[in-house]
Amino acid sequence: MKLQMGNMSDVEVIVILGPTATGKTRLAVQLAYELGGEIISADSRQVFRYMDIGTGKDLDDYTIHGKRIPCHLIDIVDPEEEYSVFHFKRDFQAALSRIVAGRKVPILCGGTGLYLESVLRDFNLPEVPPDPDLRSRLGEKSIEDLRHLLIKLNPALHNTTDLQNKKRLIRAIEIATIQAREETAPRRETDNSKIPQFFVLGVRYPRDILRQRITNRLRERLQAGLVAEVERLVARGVSHQRLEFFGLEYRFISRFLQNELNWNDMFQKLNSAIHQFSKRQMTFFRHLQRKGIEIHWIEGNDYQTAVNVLKTIGILRRI
Repeated sequence: MKLQMGNMSDVEVIVILGPTATGKTRLAVQLAYELGGEIISADSRQVFRYMDIGTGKDLDDYTIHGKRIPCHLIDIVDPEEEYSVFHFKRDFQAALSRIVAGRKVPILCGGTGLYLESVLRDFNLPEVPPDPDLRSRLGEKSIEDLRHLLIKLNPALHNTTDLQNKKRLIRAIEIATIQAREETAPRRETDNSKIPQFFVLGVRYPRDILRQRITNRLRERLQAGLVAEVERLVARGVSHQRLEFFGLEYRFISRFLQNELNWNDMFQKLNSAIHQFSKRQMTFFRHLQRKGIEIHWIEGNDYQTAVNVLKTIGILRRI
C-alpha cells in the first residue's frame, strides 16, 4: 500500500513518541519508507558517537526492503562534548529545513521528553553563556541544596539532567535561571503559518508486556557486547564520572567495571532502573498532554494501526 501526505500546509511533521522498548524506530522506518520520509531522532544519548548498543541506536533497523532511510541527529558529537536541549532545538530546525527542501516527509521519533517538548511547544531557548558570579555563589552550596534549587526552577526534569554531579548541577541551574528570565514558554511571536504542524502518535504497551520487553532487550544488549562497548569508551578516555552522566546502562556497567557491583546485582539494578525510567517517560508524556499536546495513542507499534490513526486525523490519503 502506497501512501502520501494529504492536505499539506507549509510543514507537517509526524511525531512518534513513547517509552523505551516500544519499537518506535521500526514504526518510524516503516512510515518513512511508505511516505518517502526522513527521520529526525529525539534521543538525548543517540547524538553521541561510539555509544550504539547502550543507547539502542539499532542502526540496522533503518534499512527496509533494501532501502536505507535517512536519519538525522544520530552520531553527531563525541561523548566528551556537551549537548543540551538548546543544541537539539537548533539542530532539529536545521534538519527539518533540509528535509522539507528535499520535499521529503519529516518524522520526529524518540523518547526524550524535554527534546520533544522543546519543538512541540516551540520553546524559545537562548544560548546560555557561563555566569562566573552565579557559579561562585552556587559552588558554596551542597549537592542536595543544588538539587532542590534545580527542581524548583524546572519541575519537569528529565533523565538528561545529572543530579549526582555538582558541576553539571550548577550548569543546569545556570541554564534554568536564564530560561526562567526569558520565560521559556511556547512562543508564537512569528508568523503562525510558518510554524510546523505536529501530528503525534504515542506507542505504548500494557505494563506487564512492556516490562518483559525491557528485560528481554537488556539481556539481548548484554549478549550483543554492551559491556565491551563501555570498556571501549573508558579506553578512549571517557571517565567513569562522565559515564555516570549518561545514566542507565552506562552508569551501572561502569560500576560493574569498577567492581562496585557484581554481575547479578548490576543486571537487577539496571533492569529495575530502566523500568523506573519507562514510568517517568510516561509521566512526562502525560505532562505534555496537560500542556495541550494531543497524543494519539496506539497499542503496540503496529504499522497498520498507525496508518489508520493518521488517516483518521486527516494527514494521509490512499493513492
